[in-house]
Amino acid sequence: TSPQWVVDTLGIRERHIAEPDEYTSDLATRAGLEAIASAGLEPNDIELIIVSTATPDRKMPSSACIAQTKMGISNRCAAFDVAAVCTYERVLVIGADTFSKVTDWNHRDCVVFGDAAGAVVLERSDRENGLFSSILLADGEGMDHFTVYPGDAYFKMNGKEVFKAATTAVPECILEILRINGLGLEDVSLIVPHQATLGVLKRIAETLNIPFSRIQTNLESYANTAGATVPLLLDQVNRRGLLHEGDLLLLVSIGAGWTWGASLYRW
Repeated sequence: TSPQWVVDTLGIRERHIAEPDEYTSDLATRAGLEAIASAGLEPNDIELIIVSTATPDRKMPSSACIAQTKMGISNRCAAFDVAAVCTYERVLVIGADTFSKVTDWNHRDCVVFGDAAGAVVLERSDRENGLFSSILLADGEGMDHFTVYPGDAYFKMNGKEVFKAATTAVPECILEILRINGLGLEDVSLIVPHQATLGVLKRIAETLNIPFSRIQTNLESYANTAGATVPLLLDQVNRRGLLHEGDLLLLVSIGAGWTWGASLYRW
């Protein structure tokens, strides 16, 4: 591959790589503390910590438990690595991955991924005109197209199959969640998708028949940051002042397995 091919095809100019002694929990900790501060809360106000990651520090304990300690949260709140939320007042949800730890730097797939973490604080509210809706789907037939096999040190990816799955499943998922809620794409203020590659995002826009400018992206500076892509990008568009109270956000992602899903959220 070449630098120009990476820019033109993947949309990536730069990315960020964790230090050798820096792990997923370290990135999750920094993102979590910034999200807590942005929400006007203190660390011990959090009642549940969920970390979404494919690259945990260890097989056990969970990266969420390790990050809990590193964030100085001493209230013994529940903490685990799983994509689910229970009935808590305030939940800290973190997406964090350090794919550099499982990357074969002699394989061309190494150009796709960067390390990052993003976090949000979710707080229960009875606000009028609020909306939160989500759908989650999975298909185990894709288990061998992107995986780390037992005993292997590095991930393996079938790029063509990943492209095919992402450009098919994501548009279908978006249209389905809009149908469920009786909405159209014209009702959505911002689309914040998983940052696979530039080619994937452009094909999604074409399939949905919308201008590519409606698709938010940070691929150019961060590459594909796996489980961190959506919360990282959401934080960035918020800090740029692009989010306003009452905006309807569409969040959508796809991952190895296959697993994919979408959420509608009233800001």
